[in-house]
Amino acid sequence: MKNITTLIITLSLSTLLFSCQEKKVEEKTKRPNIIYIMSDDHAYQAISAYDTSLIHTPNIDRLAHEGMRFDHAYVSNSICSPSRAVTLTGKMSHFNSVKDNLDVFDSTQITYPKILQNAGYETAIVGKWHLKSQPTGFDYWEVLPDQGDYYQPDFRTPNGMINEKGYVTDIITDKAIAYLDKRKKNEEPFMLMVHHKAPHREWMVAMEHLQAFKDQKIKQPATLFDDYKGRGKAAQEAEMRISDHMGLTNDTKVEPEIRDAKGFKPFMGWYDFAYSKNLKRMTAEEKAKWEEVYGPINEDFKNSDLKGKELTAWKYQRYMEDYLGTLVSVDENVGRLLDYLDQTGLAENTIVVYTSDQGFYLGEHGWFDKRFMYEQSFRTPLMVRWPGHIKAGSVNKDLVQNIDYAPSFLEAAGVEIPTDMQGASLLPLMEQKKTDWRDALYYHYYEYPGIHGVKRHYGIKTKRYKLIHFYYDVDEWELYDLEKDPDEMQNVYTDPSYAEVKETLHQKLKDLRKQYGDSDQLTQEMLKADLKRLEELGLN
Repeated sequence: MKNITTLIITLSLSTLLFSCQEKKVEEKTKRPNIIYIMSDDHAYQAISAYDTSLIHTPNIDRLAHEGMRFDHAYVSNSICSPSRAVTLTGKMSHFNSVKDNLDVFDSTQITYPKILQNAGYETAIVGKWHLKSQPTGFDYWEVLPDQGDYYQPDFRTPNGMINEKGYVTDIITDKAIAYLDKRKKNEEPFMLMVHHKAPHREWMVAMEHLQAFKDQKIKQPATLFDDYKGRGKAAQEAEMRISDHMGLTNDTKVEPEIRDAKGFKPFMGWYDFAYSKNLKRMTAEEKAKWEEVYGPINEDFKNSDLKGKELTAWKYQRYMEDYLGTLVSVDENVGRLLDYLDQTGLAENTIVVYTSDQGFYLGEHGWFDKRFMYEQSFRTPLMVRWPGHIKAGSVNKDLVQNIDYAPSFLEAAGVEIPTDMQGASLLPLMEQKKTDWRDALYYHYYEYPGIHGVKRHYGIKTKRYKLIHFYYDVDEWELYDLEKDPDEMQNVYTDPSYAEVKETLHQKLKDLRKQYGDSDQLTQEMLKADLKRLEELGLN
């Protein structure tokens, strides 16, 4: 009897142990949910996981502390619409239908949301779309029209346009959480894209954060007063200098009447329209709060006599107060979403990504905006959390790019990656497995002639060097030794001591262009088509 009892207990324990092991295997192999959070123009310098000198972002930092921070993440074309198209398709701009912000995304092509949807995922997007065509491949979508608005934003939906009351970053997060809440009992995995408008120009801050940086002296970058002597026409002629091209009205919030009385003229005609448009979207209560903060700023400017470098420094301070102010809301709302995942138990089997559609200049080289292949524009933040797969607090220093996101999500979901996707899955890097990874990145920017006057260019980057070719109305080559010149102040292309490096990089550039299907012939064909389009639109 005793032996029979012992046998029964042993069998019971064995069954229980096997059941537990089976459950663990099932949990580990269960397809993960995916939440892809992308802000707009969020510079890596403005995330404290990367740099603590400008802002503290504890909630975004959580993803770095609990997952992996990528220190060498880059884009393939530093401008809003093209970057979004690259992310969706895993293809470079010359293959995905969107080279610049005038192009319309071909929504009939294959994207990773469509592939996931066909594989049994529920797919959704809320927030900024900025691709002109209607979103496809999503079971649920509510997106901002074009750039969207910070206050009382409109949203495009399958049933038409709707208007929401409040601040856009809060509302996008509300919609994301509401979507997750409605599908609580759903068994199928989900992929949710949360696309924030902030911190895109004109940097309109939530009412509760209007004074977040008002009394703080923002650290100036060492290159704020760059004279561009070490570079060619491309850097010298770009129209995104804080000193000359940043608007006093729409950007730094000076009233048009005060600006005019001081003798300043707007660089662009639409600056005043943008300023008044943003003010008109405020409620009476919001306008009163706005005036409490910006009224004294306008009065101080009215009574000042700012010129030259003093004016540039003032505009930089005002720019950064508002830019960073919008990011306080982004960080808070990332925290809200992460807290929701924790509270509902979703965090355990959900990949959470935080990135931006590109980098941004925060006064470096005297600039705002992006577009260039220079570091602050080209590089983007990227943090990924995936419990059980990514070691908490890990840091990756490989060269990764936004063409890699789509194949990464597909592999994580156990779905076959299409052969025409040009990126590589980041999963081996996330799981810290040995892999034969790339040693160089390819970049190509097309939007010229266009706003900000950044000339067309393509190039490659290795860990140490960067080779760039500017073309169209110039034919200039630039070479930077990032180890000796991290600020990219001195072009060493004609320096004899870099002759061997230059030869190697030219060959590597040739090889990468062939690998990605780009060429001088294709570039010229696209250029002709673009110029014809600009002529038809009366923009050239």
